[in-house]
Amino acid sequence: MPKSKRDRPVTLSKTKKKGRVHKETIVNSIRQAAEDYSSVYVFSFENMRNLKFKEFRDQLKSTSRFFLGSNKVMQISLGRSDSDEIRPDLHKISKVLHGNAGLCFTNLPKEEVERLFNEYKEYDFARTGSIATEKVELQEGPLEQFTHEMEPFLRKQGMPVRLNKGVVELVSDFLVCDEGKPLSPESARILRLLGIKMATFRLHLISRWSPGEFELYGPGPDDSGVESS
Repeated sequence: MPKSKRDRPVTLSKTKKKGRVHKETIVNSIRQAAEDYSSVYVFSFENMRNLKFKEFRDQLKSTSRFFLGSNKVMQISLGRSDSDEIRPDLHKISKVLHGNAGLCFTNLPKEEVERLFNEYKEYDFARTGSIATEKVELQEGPLEQFTHEMEPFLRKQGMPVRLNKGVVELVSDFLVCDEGKPLSPESARILRLLGIKMATFRLHLISRWSPGEFELYGPGPDDSGVESS
């Protein structure tokens, strides 16, 4: 009986080659974008939500192109010093590419880009490990927002509940989460059931480059050593 393709071993050399080709494609795409668009921005993000980011990116696809991924690959694409940069002063963009960051190449006016990024925010349910933004405590008594079928699931989340004439009832006060403390998996699930959104997906501009101009929107990383020009 012939082996399935899934069972066939993949050599390490093939895996490395595939990764190298992928990186080369990204490098070439970024370098082409640097020629095609009038400016490039470095932005950071918090509480990334892939679907929401895709919607934001699609909204601007006629005027802009975004890149997220390995900071090192993006730095190599642009050049990490004045000796290997692909356009004058682009290495300054590489210097501030750290942490949760991405690139936005665009033909939009500066004022429009700043408005879009500064105004953008999307609320969502917080995930395990996120820091609670407020204290949530449920009081003893009936929980009429939950159906009787949910009582076993709520008990598994650590909630002291019982069924009383078909109604889910909390037999004592219950602290779901405390402000400033990380959310447990159980707390995150309960907050979702309660419809309480504690996470805000935001994008923050770090720097802007256009021919002859480089601007920092705030303090760069401690080791960046770059200033606005």
